[in-house]
Amino acid sequence: MPGLAGRIALVTGASQGIGRACALELAAAGATVALAARNQARLSEAVSEIETAGGKAAAFALDVASEESIKSAAKAVLERFGKVEILVNNAGITRDGLMLRMKRTDWDDILTTNLTGAFLLTQAILSPMLRNRWGRIIHISSVVGRTGQAGQVNYAASKAGLIGMMRAMAREVASRGITVNAVAPGYIETPMTAVLNEEQRKAMLAEIPLGRAGTDRDVAQAVAFLASDDAAYITGHVLDVNGGMFMG
Repeated sequence: MPGLAGRIALVTGASQGIGRACALELAAAGATVALAARNQARLSEAVSEIETAGGKAAAFALDVASEESIKSAAKAVLERFGKVEILVNNAGITRDGLMLRMKRTDWDDILTTNLTGAFLLTQAILSPMLRNRWGRIIHISSVVGRTGQAGQVNYAASKAGLIGMMRAMAREVASRGITVNAVAPGYIETPMTAVLNEEQRKAMLAEIPLGRAGTDRDVAQAVAFLASDDAAYITGHVLDVNGGMFMG
């Protein structure tokens, strides 16, 4: 496992699923992890698990749909740790529906949470990275941001937007030793995909050459790699973690 001893990481949506797995993986690699989400009870459980394993972590309240909450959380993390060197923009929601019937609020809420929230939080913690001339920014996108998906126009747009934002950002900050990448998971067994019925699950598995759903740790290990010095020459890249579901 790539070593991250002494690094400070911030993971959003860290109370469950991929975000929680990323926090655990980064902590296991030696990073001190700030876990941020709305569900404080689950965050506390994750922090306790990290500390029991000998790691260092702290929980912070964060609603990425709220600019005020983003600014408050970023300030609290920076006051506590002085800097953020690894940022994992993972927090996201879905609100599926066919485009013809999609309400404007369902479009706005997804873009605000999944895309604008990542932009605002990155902006809020970027200055210390620039001063220190080292940083890792990792956006959690999705296979549907690469392929599209019927019934997910809003979600696909937000995840594709993260990829475009990542590439522009990567060009802006590369001269300061900061890399910006995205991880695009495919069908991963998380609370978000648990709502699929058996027919939908079988249809998804049929599209995966490796023949199985991914785990949140599959994604977390990819994130830990991109956060490490081993990935120092990788930027502006989308790392697909999808079992071959999309190859491109």
